[in-house]
Amino acid sequence: MSSISLAMTHRAQTFAILGRIAPLIFLLGLVLLFAALQPRFLMPLNLFNILRQVSIYGIIAVGMTFVILARGIDLSVGSIVAMAGLVAAVVAKGGVEGRFLPSADGSGFAWPCAAIAAIAAGTLAGYLQGLAVARLSVPAFVVTLGGMTVFRGVALTIGNGGPISGFDEAFGWWGRGMIGPVPVPVIIFLVVALLAHFVLTQTRFGRAVYAVGSNPDAARLSGINTARVTTAVYAVIGFCSGLGGFVLASRLNSAEAVAGSGYELTAIAAVVIGGTSLQGGTGSIFGTVIGALLTGVLLNGLVILNVSPYVQQILVGLIIVAAVAFDSFVKRQSR
Repeated sequence: MSSISLAMTHRAQTFAILGRIAPLIFLLGLVLLFAALQPRFLMPLNLFNILRQVSIYGIIAVGMTFVILARGIDLSVGSIVAMAGLVAAVVAKGGVEGRFLPSADGSGFAWPCAAIAAIAAGTLAGYLQGLAVARLSVPAFVVTLGGMTVFRGVALTIGNGGPISGFDEAFGWWGRGMIGPVPVPVIIFLVVALLAHFVLTQTRFGRAVYAVGSNPDAARLSGINTARVTTAVYAVIGFCSGLGGFVLASRLNSAEAVAGSGYELTAIAAVVIGGTSLQGGTGSIFGTVIGALLTGVLLNGLVILNVSPYVQQILVGLIIVAAVAFDSFVKRQSR
């Protein structure tokens, strides 16, 4: 191999490594910047607050990673979170004014039933959308945009337009409880992330997700059932959204139809900032975790510095665009 070829190979490897570690470097830089501007940023209470805030949309971002790796997108996750939270609330309370699950003594159902119902509702919603994308060949953007409206409407119907609140301590522990110094939602997020990492890296399904995202035609010719994989990744994000809805309702001690608004964009931002390509086939759960932490640190730091909420949205949007542009640049240089 000539010296020119060796230099080009070395350059490509350098950019490939840079692309993988850039989100982590950016995260550390943000932490140092906010700590220098506002010392109370590094107080343990604030750091745990960041982790608690990150955990719910982080769970959803884990599911979004599967979808984006397979070249898809899901705009309905915020609505599914609201719907799943209300399903959990209805089950936990034993019905809404006796309309759904009448309970003679008003004691409702235990939290396991509420959690299972919320996750099942979310998984079913994701599965149905996956069927529409895979079997009917309807673009994912259109299916999930419609799903965003449909599931929000279902949430409004379940709650009759109002919130359902006042759960027992066992239900609330999943959103507000602590195990030692660590909030329970943070532990749930980490467990979900570890399981997802295992699935993507150690199972045949995980390899199929990467293959479908890299080249759907080649994956089909190699014997992978691409329709089944596509349906499954939407079921996965439905599962994560249902779990997120249950944890959110538990944390707020209330479930309502407006919950989860904007979560779809926050989750997509975490995935993209973490290095997962919108063109599919490239990315990791580790990157998504870093992306979620980075988004949480950025939003928290801006709040502590009293930056206007409108400016916060502008900055987050600019960072998403910069992350995608950087990803494209690194890919060109690493070829």
